[in-house]
Amino acid sequence: MTQEDTIDAIMRVMNRAFDPYWREAWNRRQVSDSFALPTTHALLIDAEGNIARQPADAVGFVMSRLVLDEEELLLVAIAPEYRGRQLGKRLIEYSATAARDRGATQMFLEMRANNPAERIYRAAGFARIGMRKDYYRTADGQKLDAITFGRKLTN
Repeated sequence: MTQEDTIDAIMRVMNRAFDPYWREAWNRRQVSDSFALPTTHALLIDAEGNIARQPADAVGFVMSRLVLDEEELLLVAIAPEYRGRQLGKRLIEYSATAARDRGATQMFLEMRANNPAERIYRAAGFARIGMRKDYYRTADGQKLDAITFGRKLTN
């Protein structure tokens, strides 16, 4: 699978997974530019919960970036019709394993305060470690706090 195939799959899932109201989705240029850094990584998951081998099989993805010994989850998405099947949690676990293999000892993510995905992150071992007040803005201008979560990566 080429990098362009991966980006195509990410964009296909992202366009279905993120409600434009929350303004969380990245555009293709942002995704593509992030891969200019060799420390940016992506994993695709299929409907059976396995790492997708073909871009057309992807129903979810995670993008992350390694900085020193810290892996930051940049984007995590599961297509709406595949939610509720533990695919998000499984994808995070795949990402955590890959991050450990790259030398990461911690994993972080940031999300808007009212994001229902918080339950998935907590189930995957993340705990709240910080907050940025009024960091996000919705399509109609509402301000939302950003919540930072962290997780230790152990072998």
